[in-house]
Amino acid sequence: MTAVNEFLAELASNSPTPGGGSVAALSGALGASLCSMVCNLTIGKKKYVGVEEDLKRVLTETERLRLELNQLIDEDAAAFDKVMVAMKLPKETDEEKAVRRAALQDSLVDAAGVPLVVMSKCVEVIELSVSVAEKGNLNAVSDAGVAALTGRAGAHAARLNVLINLGGIRAERHAIFVEEARAAMNDMVERADRLAERAMAVVLEKVS
Repeated sequence: MTAVNEFLAELASNSPTPGGGSVAALSGALGASLCSMVCNLTIGKKKYVGVEEDLKRVLTETERLRLELNQLIDEDAAAFDKVMVAMKLPKETDEEKAVRRAALQDSLVDAAGVPLVVMSKCVEVIELSVSVAEKGNLNAVSDAGVAALTGRAGAHAARLNVLINLGGIRAERHAIFVEEARAAMNDMVERADRLAERAMAVVLEKVS
């Protein structure tokens, strides 16, 4: 718990990183971890032998996502730190202004790109939570629901972090990136909501 306390303290400080992007990745990682837990509580149980192989495959994917999203917690903070470095570059001469402007635009692309990846992985988590809710140990089905909800929260949180960074991108050379990122976000948020609702419907039916 020490690491958790340290992260929360840093999050609460006046430092801009870690921030919402890191929290988005953490939310996804929590969802993936819960999916793994339900799988581990199901695999090896005689009652669930018929779905054991399916959940072993799910477990492989949820563990991959847990590790990747955990890494993205730090990657998001590092990407925004580069934005802060670019903002502090000198801007006295026209040449300095041009260098600063280019560095800022490039760093904003990176700062938007990381949460875009986080968003896609959170959607994967939600999709896997559906399988876990449908096939996993009934005694832990509520955890599958929490996984879906934290995954959805991560996806929406990541979207906000993409949007705020896209808003600062003005360079024409990044126009295609901005256009494609907006389109991808719209698709992913719709999918995240649809899958989360499906998972929750399964969970609520089983716990009611």
